[in-house]
Amino acid sequence: MASEQKQVRVGIVGLGRWAKVLTKASKQSTKIDIVSGYSRSEEKRSAFETEMGVRPVGSLEEMLADSTISGVIITVPNEQHRSIAEKVAAAKKHVYTEKPIAHNLEDGLEIAALEKKYGVTVTVGHSARLMAGIRMIKQRIDAGELGKVAFIEANFSNERALELTPQTWRWYKDRAPGGPLSQLAIHHFDVVHYLGGAMLEVSSIASKLSPVGAEVDDQSMTTIRFADGKLGYVGSCWTSPGIFSVRVFGSKGLLHYEIDFGTWDTPHLLHQSSTLYIQRGKDGYGKREELVVPESDMFRAELEMFADSCVSGKSPELSADNAITSLAVVNAALKSIERKGQAVTLDEVMAQYQR
Repeated sequence: MASEQKQVRVGIVGLGRWAKVLTKASKQSTKIDIVSGYSRSEEKRSAFETEMGVRPVGSLEEMLADSTISGVIITVPNEQHRSIAEKVAAAKKHVYTEKPIAHNLEDGLEIAALEKKYGVTVTVGHSARLMAGIRMIKQRIDAGELGKVAFIEANFSNERALELTPQTWRWYKDRAPGGPLSQLAIHHFDVVHYLGGAMLEVSSIASKLSPVGAEVDDQSMTTIRFADGKLGYVGSCWTSPGIFSVRVFGSKGLLHYEIDFGTWDTPHLLHQSSTLYIQRGKDGYGKREELVVPESDMFRAELEMFADSCVSGKSPELSADNAITSLAVVNAALKSIERKGQAVTLDEVMAQYQR
């Protein structure tokens, strides 16, 4: 009988709200153990130790000097991802970074290149594709249950732009490009990529309606043309109650999935309030069938993928390449916004950084 995999010991950098969410998820796993935490703030380090039971370290260098640690989880603001990832990889530790992979494509490609440069893996936290409902949709697409899929639409919205202040980094255009485009819609760019395959071009428009006066746009609409001809749409409103929904339209049926955004930080509870319906053939909405969504935990699942990659040395499903695709869509959408909604290809934005 094969021996069970020992828990992979990792550190975590950036000890804010999201670090707590991931640490709580890790405590439900037998594969990964977050053993040390670092923030520039001594107060945050102390508070994190008290609340999460994670040993604080006084510097990133101290964390990386620990030979028992195999990888590091990065949960700092986006523009800091590259500098920290480079230090982690140079120390021969595997890298996990929250989505997006980086603040811009140049940094994202440099992070992706760390795998070959240092012989480590890079995992990026595009966890939404790991929701049980999204996995069920993919299985039914692949099984042909929907027939030929022609259209995918998705929305991820919340009230964040009503709460922004100049003290929050998401207030600023250079730190949160496109507002919800780079902060929320990017989740769905990965989801529709997973469900629909290669994407060719996007068209996007944006608006700013929040009364707080932030620099960033707070409304985002992006249409997508896929390589096989299907079309897609991703919308994101930053001034409304929270919603996360996906619809997939095929010649034999359509699927509609929606979750209660209030349970986003507690994914093991998502199944209790999420809904997944299938509407077949010529049946109207009233004849739709509700499908049972099983319990799952997307954050535990992504951390376990990271742990597996630390052991195997192989890139996980949540790969740097997939993350680059989602970031390229964001960049193409930003260019389209500048061009008043003109379509922009992913090849155009990637060409700027080809070596």
